[in-house]
Amino acid sequence: MSYQIDAIRALEIKTDELSIINQFSSSLLQLDTLDELFEYVTTQVVNRLGFVDCVIYLADRNADTLNQVASMGITHARNKYQAERKIIRFSEGITGAVASTGKAVIIDDVTKDSRYIADERPAQSELCVPLIYKEQVLGVIDCEHPFKNYFTHAHLEILTTVAHLLSAKINQVNTVNNLQQTVEQLNNAQKLENSLLQIANLTYKANDLDTFFEALHRIINSLIPADNFFIALYDKQVDILDLVYIVEEGIQSHAHKKISKEQLKDTASYYLLKSDRVLLLNQSQYQQHINAGDFKLVGRLSESWLGVPFKTNERISGVIVVQSYDKNLQYNEHDSALLTYVSRQISMAIDRQLARQELEHKALHDELTGLANRSLLIERIKHAILRLSRAKKSTSHALLYLDFDRFKSINDALGHEVGDHFLIKICELIKNTVRNTDTFARLGGDEFAIFMENITHKNQVSEALKRITTALCKPLNVDGHLLQASTSIGIAYSDSIDDKAYILLQQADAAMYEAKSTGRGQVKFFNNTMRKKLKTHADIENDLQHGIEHNEFELYFQPIFTINSSEIIGFEALVRWHHPKKGFVPPNDFIPIAENTGQIINLDLHLLDLAAQHIANWHKQGHRFLKVTVNVSSRHFASLDFVAQIHSIYNKYQLPLGSLCLEITESGLIENLDLATQIIEGLSPLKVKLCLDDFGTGYSALGYLHQLPIHILKIDKSFIDHLQDSTNPLVEAILSLAQSLQLEVVAEGIETQDQLTILQSTACKYGQGYLKSKPVTANQAIKLINKPL
Repeated sequence: MSYQIDAIRALEIKTDELSIINQFSSSLLQLDTLDELFEYVTTQVVNRLGFVDCVIYLADRNADTLNQVASMGITHARNKYQAERKIIRFSEGITGAVASTGKAVIIDDVTKDSRYIADERPAQSELCVPLIYKEQVLGVIDCEHPFKNYFTHAHLEILTTVAHLLSAKINQVNTVNNLQQTVEQLNNAQKLENSLLQIANLTYKANDLDTFFEALHRIINSLIPADNFFIALYDKQVDILDLVYIVEEGIQSHAHKKISKEQLKDTASYYLLKSDRVLLLNQSQYQQHINAGDFKLVGRLSESWLGVPFKTNERISGVIVVQSYDKNLQYNEHDSALLTYVSRQISMAIDRQLARQELEHKALHDELTGLANRSLLIERIKHAILRLSRAKKSTSHALLYLDFDRFKSINDALGHEVGDHFLIKICELIKNTVRNTDTFARLGGDEFAIFMENITHKNQVSEALKRITTALCKPLNVDGHLLQASTSIGIAYSDSIDDKAYILLQQADAAMYEAKSTGRGQVKFFNNTMRKKLKTHADIENDLQHGIEHNEFELYFQPIFTINSSEIIGFEALVRWHHPKKGFVPPNDFIPIAENTGQIINLDLHLLDLAAQHIANWHKQGHRFLKVTVNVSSRHFASLDFVAQIHSIYNKYQLPLGSLCLEITESGLIENLDLATQIIEGLSPLKVKLCLDDFGTGYSALGYLHQLPIHILKIDKSFIDHLQDSTNPLVEAILSLAQSLQLEVVAEGIETQDQLTILQSTACKYGQGYLKSKPVTANQAIKLINKPL
């Protein structure tokens, strides 16, 4: 009977155990989180087994520890029961031993087991089962009981089954969680990558910094909360921090905020710049910096503060800052890394913008003075003329064209460096006289312009002229030289939208030349007489090329003769223009225009070709050797092409060597000495000689005589005019200099017998002038060569 009862009881227990396992298996399908699983095991499964104490630990393989994740025990607050040991090392206690070996144990009397570690409520027996999945220990289920010999092999069997099912479920949940984390990480990584590409693209294309900052903030805000955000730039030269982009509580402030020198040192931004490192601070850390005196609190205290410094160039640095006032929003290292990347992009965008601005400034400003250049001046004149359509009827614009008097003399006598410093000082003085709305520009050399917009009364121009005159009245000390500045000024007005900028410039330029021709420090206003003159110049400019193409130019020849015997040794070729409508046009009327427009190059080559034709014809006719001197512009000595062009003329007409001589004026002396020397040496195989005309009238010739291979000097007519009863000391000096340098000398402008007689007593060998012959045609010239003049 007893055996039958025991069999029935065993069957009931087995049935109950199977029910527990079955219910647990079914529940596993409904439970999705580990917390739910552990709660179910400790409060439902183990409790139904009759256990009074149970703790679940999960293994941390990196730390070799078991960490408590759930527990159940006999306390007044059952669900809040916690074992005393929440973390157990693998080397500690029975629990640690099971985790290390992966084998379950039943301890009937824990007092006899040295591994047992007593809890706040010591037990007498213990059942500990490992959680294993694919031979890897995930944790343990540890059950204790206050009575000895409580746990049976049946308990071990069912708890092992529970542990097996639980381990599989733990692995499943971990796998799903890991997959979800991986998917989330991939999505975040893709989002981050796209955002960083957007930022990089934005940096490359940014033309306007305000637009760049706004777009940049939108991208940042999609990655990290940035409702309180600012970018500030620090300019070391002025020691001011400029908050160039500000967002407060998600609202952008369009007004820049500048933090003055007095306030700057107390800000967290300045501390960030000074420390030159990323600062990630919670509220407590931020307060610690305040307490330490690193900076002061400006506004309210944030919950989290992240600031990144950046450097653009030697002058500009900056900070980018995000702040959180929400306790639940704390910035982290990932946010710090992101903002650091963004700071580099800001740095590159600002640097590119500054470089672009610098290039634009260089393209539109004079390098020496920093003033606007011709291009910028013309653009501003164009826009101002267009605005006349919206202005009052009495409104006009005025252009003042300035040429500094005697600047070339100062440059030649004292050197270019002193000349440059002289210009800079004059510009500084004049700059202080112009209005903020005026444009002060350098047009080139010593020529400048002041464009005065929106003139409502002519007195405004008069007052401006007075201010300029007053500013330049005192001598200037330039590098130890006391120099007096003065300027010739031409003025032209624009009062119609039909006016053209380049015409206004021409008119003011024409008025300036009129002022300059009447003496130093003069002012002239553009008038109808000048307008007619400009029209004539424009017509000549248009007709020059036509004249070259249609052989309207003719060479006249003035003999060059020996002073003592009046024997002709050659001719100077002088150009004459027979205009089909205007008739004879004097060289002084068209040569300066050709020089200014660059047409002189083609004209000179045409005249050289004409001279070569005449030389070739004379030799074909059997006349004796003569050389012809042709005046050329110094522009030819700026390109090696001139060597090839002269060689081509010699080859074309098979000229005798030395037939052509090139003449340049002292006032047109060459700037690039090295290149000019190469050109002259390149002509030496043709025995082409270089003649310097008008010698003695300038200030720079002496410096050129020993640097350029000049062969002939021409004494200017102004010196010969003063030869009356005796020689001119200057003429004697020039002859002495020429003799020491082994140069030939030609005296120009001999018009009286007395002048010739005086020259015959000097070392001057050659002469030229109306006394012996005026310039004549080629046919007349060849008839003069066979007998002394």
